[in-house]
Amino acid sequence: MVDTETTGSPKKEIAINRRIAQSLSLAAALVLLSGQVLPQAREDEAIRAGKLAFNSSCRTCHSIKEGDNRLGPNLYGIIGRKAGSEEYSYSPAMAASDIVWDAETLDRFMRDPQAVVPGNNMKPFGGISDPGIRANIIRYLESLGSDEEDS
Repeated sequence: MVDTETTGSPKKEIAINRRIAQSLSLAAALVLLSGQVLPQAREDEAIRAGKLAFNSSCRTCHSIKEGDNRLGPNLYGIIGRKAGSEEYSYSPAMAASDIVWDAETLDRFMRDPQAVVPGNNMKPFGGISDPGIRANIIRYLESLGSDEEDS
């Protein structure tokens, strides 16, 4: 706190102390907000990056629209879904697999589809080696809601 010997007046001291307290309160609020905003901003950026990666690596064969199967099945609601369960002409290997898609299994499958489900029809797709790109695609797929448009 400010000393009256330095300022010369108790009123000035009170005003300066009040300003210091307000500044400290504002600084504390900003620190608290940044702790909440920054992780969300990072997550939003990961989802945007995942959408871009999906569009460049997956969208040629897959859609995110429910029922919109292309060369590959749609990936709408893929998280928690049993592999080979959509109305689509899956490979016998995929149809017979006991996989339920979660983030870990999708990550392994995107890295090396043939290692996870030997004999699947994901050829010539050889996988995505970059773990960051795979993680962003998974975040994007996890973020999709029922009102998402294929973009």
